[in-house]
Amino acid sequence: MDWVQEYQLFLFDFDGLLVDTEPLHCASYLEMSRRRGCPLNWDLERFCMEAHGKSMGFFDGLEREYPDVFKSGPSKEELYAEKKRIYIEMLQSNRLELMEGALPLLTALEERGIKTAVVTNSPRDQIEIIKRVLPDLQKIPVWITREDYTEAKPSPEGYQKAIQMLAKPGDRIIGFEDTLKGLKALLAAGVEAVLVCSADGERDKEALKLGARHCDKLSVLSTALR
Repeated sequence: MDWVQEYQLFLFDFDGLLVDTEPLHCASYLEMSRRRGCPLNWDLERFCMEAHGKSMGFFDGLEREYPDVFKSGPSKEELYAEKKRIYIEMLQSNRLELMEGALPLLTALEERGIKTAVVTNSPRDQIEIIKRVLPDLQKIPVWITREDYTEAKPSPEGYQKAIQMLAKPGDRIIGFEDTLKGLKALLAAGVEAVLVCSADGERDKEALKLGARHCDKLSVLSTALR
């Protein structure tokens, strides 16, 4: 991984990029909806399409299928808080794994002393549970969680904070996201950006249109960055 030495700062999203948590996020949202009398017959692909477009995007999809869900019931914020409680329960009872290619990349960065940080929309309590289960994540020294900034992605605020903390003048910075809203946050922060997700014609085109690159998984980054 000699190519990593071309950069002085690596910025990472977390869920679905470094750790395979998206199925649990999907399951917790669907379970929350079921408990509220709004069962959704969504697979993971449909969930990602709804949830990854913008902050709180899941609830727009929920409202399309159940137009009255927010008229007399709880708010989006209340439902989201319930989803978070369900998700923590699932974290504690399900096996977690790093995404393919994550460990070799993090190991190479640690061995070379290259600066790294995670910027995630997830709250700190969830992150700490996962870090205990997957201690290789300790290779990343700086973690910026949802409590550390005001505006969620696609706002660049979280990434801007990481850059202010870690970057020196002239540093070449690269960032990795698995959603378009995260990719927009990286680009708005002035970072060289890579969308890491399964091949998808529309998302690939959008990434290229925005001025980013695309690869299927972290293990093929060296090819994507040539």
